[in-house]
Amino acid sequence: MQHQPQGDSLPKNPRAFGALPPDTTQQTLAIVMGGGAGTRLFPLTKDRAKPAVPLGGKYRIVDIPISNCLNSGLRSIYVLTQFNTMSLHRHIQASYKFDNFSRSFVDILAAQQTPAGSQWYQGTADAVRQNMRYFLEPPFDYYLVLSGDQLYRMDFREILQQHIELGADITLATKPVARRYVSEFGIMQSGADRRITRFVEKPTDEAILQEMKMSRELLGAIGSNEDEELFQASMGIYVFNREVLIQSLQNDLFDFGKHIIPLSIKDRHVSAFIFKGYWEDIGTIRAFYEANLDLTDVVPEYSFFEPESPIYTHPRFLPGSKINGATLRQAIISDGCIISDAHLERCVVGIRSVIQSGATIRNSIVMGADYFELGQTDSSQLPIGIGRNCVIDRAIIDKNARIADGVVITPEGKPPNLDADNYFIRDGIVVIPKNAVVPAGFWI
Repeated sequence: MQHQPQGDSLPKNPRAFGALPPDTTQQTLAIVMGGGAGTRLFPLTKDRAKPAVPLGGKYRIVDIPISNCLNSGLRSIYVLTQFNTMSLHRHIQASYKFDNFSRSFVDILAAQQTPAGSQWYQGTADAVRQNMRYFLEPPFDYYLVLSGDQLYRMDFREILQQHIELGADITLATKPVARRYVSEFGIMQSGADRRITRFVEKPTDEAILQEMKMSRELLGAIGSNEDEELFQASMGIYVFNREVLIQSLQNDLFDFGKHIIPLSIKDRHVSAFIFKGYWEDIGTIRAFYEANLDLTDVVPEYSFFEPESPIYTHPRFLPGSKINGATLRQAIISDGCIISDAHLERCVVGIRSVIQSGATIRNSIVMGADYFELGQTDSSQLPIGIGRNCVIDRAIIDKNARIADGVVITPEGKPPNLDADNYFIRDGIVVIPKNAVVPAGFWI
């Protein structure tokens, strides 16, 4: 069943938040950053914005932060966009509709020319700065800034509660990570009182790492083993007080993580909200691929099967999938698919996918199609979908791809990164781009 928010009928989290004033969520504006070019996710971002990339068969990446907001009682949401925005705009407009008697909204703010300036967004802070006149019109007290390319489930009422209780000016969500991951993140240092005293971007120096690791006292306070070696990685999730946000952007600095936060630590109360749940930055092809295939595990770390906090998306009203004698093992099959006598193992199959008899697909993502063309295909044109007797392994097949009979797609024996006419290899994964045509017998 696909979910769509209607009015104020969303499920309420049963946990109590006694210290959080009941109207705090109404006084909070959520801002989802969706404007980057998404070069690390190319070629999936060749024709679409990064937050519009399909996820888990039937969702889009942007559904994650928006659904987390809605499930947390936050109903005032802006999505900032500027790159390949058409499909993202169409998805948001079709997915998030509220009734006329609700003040709830999910609105899009695209980069635009104004008398104040004509530049594209230069970074996360600059994107917020360029739209401040819209953010300040209603009397919001708190601003929640979110990334548009992460997979996680968080109740934002908890970070708001800590922010208020500690009297913080800015609160950052941080994730405890092991030493082998620290070179990928900005690392924060805080005491047991959660106040951040230091920030280092992607540290590698051994002396700095020794100083930055979480103290035994802090590890004990969050319920971790006090002997673990963990570091606080920034998750790119921020809560600002209204006046603090205004003052923090009265400059020409471009980015929250690289510029605003390190500067604020010196003279403001910047607090760390330590999050111990599942969280994955899916900004690269490898991370995106693994996050999708992890969903096929018998008990996945992240699950869409959460009745109290569902992920909302576009309700498409598709028919149930039709399986004609296929062999399936650890596969997610989305709506409207037709699969005939194929073998699928550890696969995510997107909406309207057509997979012909004899096809073998392993460790792959098939994103499906934007439309049905059954009985409408020109005899000279390949049909959308996977042809007969194809073998596909460790691949991402983007939407509307036409794979002819007898095609073999595998990264075996090829360099980890390669650009070709109708396919790409990124991080050892073959990516067939959207609308690509692969002729019969072709061997990748």
